[in-house]
Amino acid sequence: MRVKKWRYYRNSIVSLVGRIPYERAALRASTPKEAQRLEVLGYKGYVYPIDEMLGVARLPFSMTLGAMLKVAKEACRAESYEDAQERLTEVGIVINDDTIRAVTNTVGELVLANEKKAADEAFSAFNTGRWSFPEKQKPHILYFEVDGAMVHIRKKKEREGDSEVNKSKDDGIPKDSRRLNPEKSEKKSAWKENKLGMAFSTDNLLWWTDKHGVKQHRILKRDYISYIGEVNEFSKLMLSLALRNGYGSYGETVIISDGATWIREMKNEFFPDAQQILDYWHLCENVSNFAKAVFAMDETKYKPWTDEICALLKNSRTGEALGKIKGLSKRQLSKSSQNLAQYIENNIDNIDYATYLAKGYFIGSGAIESSNRTVVQGRVKLPGMRWNMESALNVITLMAKLKSNRWEQDVVNAVHRHYELQHGRRCSFPQ
Repeated sequence: MRVKKWRYYRNSIVSLVGRIPYERAALRASTPKEAQRLEVLGYKGYVYPIDEMLGVARLPFSMTLGAMLKVAKEACRAESYEDAQERLTEVGIVINDDTIRAVTNTVGELVLANEKKAADEAFSAFNTGRWSFPEKQKPHILYFEVDGAMVHIRKKKEREGDSEVNKSKDDGIPKDSRRLNPEKSEKKSAWKENKLGMAFSTDNLLWWTDKHGVKQHRILKRDYISYIGEVNEFSKLMLSLALRNGYGSYGETVIISDGATWIREMKNEFFPDAQQILDYWHLCENVSNFAKAVFAMDETKYKPWTDEICALLKNSRTGEALGKIKGLSKRQLSKSSQNLAQYIENNIDNIDYATYLAKGYFIGSGAIESSNRTVVQGRVKLPGMRWNMESALNVITLMAKLKSNRWEQDVVNAVHRHYELQHGRRCSFPQ
């Protein structure tokens, strides 16, 4: 195909040997027929030869896939897109925060789409009974932990005609930098729960004894999924997470959570063989809050009562604990809006702590609670942050992969596979 020189752009790139100038020539077809052929091949009527040589001609943002992945990863490591811009500038990548946001969203959308596809396939296999598990199981325990954290979500347009807001679709820029009307903006944003799931197993634990003779452990491998949305979608993602971490190949499976009804229902539907455990410290916190209300914040009364009830529950003397709770006077019980006895009875099958400890089970969900701080709160829940739903989903999806040490496996591979199928690794110049 004959093409004619159309326009030159003079620019330069930064390299290890300094700034190297280059000319980015744009070549345009000389006839309508040739222009039509270019359109069919994916070109918008013109070609940049240097982009073809670099393999970025039909890629978004005119940057290599490696650069896109570097930008998205730095956006996860930083506290904000502006912070990521500064960090990238330090290593010679000059890019503005709006482009960083767009790149991160593009990469996050691809990874989230792959996660949902795997979840749908797992759910389909579950529904059709096409699961197959090894006959010989590992003599270890597979743990699942689930917890939630609230994320401040705003609508795409918080105020009609507010160009400052409409231009910025992000992420957590502090409120005072957006010049919003507080009364109007507060009505158009809300806190949404992000659900975080984690899988780990006892064959990936490091144990040691500290100087006080107390046995300690560290989880060497943990895998996360994170999602803001419907429980049904999260449950399918949790099923996919379980399967890729060996669900069905371990001798025992344990789910630790705060006792939410939807988690109990998810366990009964997808993991009927698993032992669910109500987080002991969460239970004790509820006992303490109940006692504070009942005894009118009198520490000399509510603290020993709380300690006694928790000790009974930890030793699986549930009947005695319920007797003491129900034995309180109606006047005392009316001081608390919480029905502690009913809460315990709803979780009666998940609080046999003496048996769990005898089997070597963990009874606390400290691992998932600390993970909430590193996976979710440290990036999307900093002071003043409000997110658009899509951006929040994309970032927490990438954060889950980064903290699971699955960046190469699930992010890099997903991006390369998508663009290789769509355009080819390097876009060839039309002949």
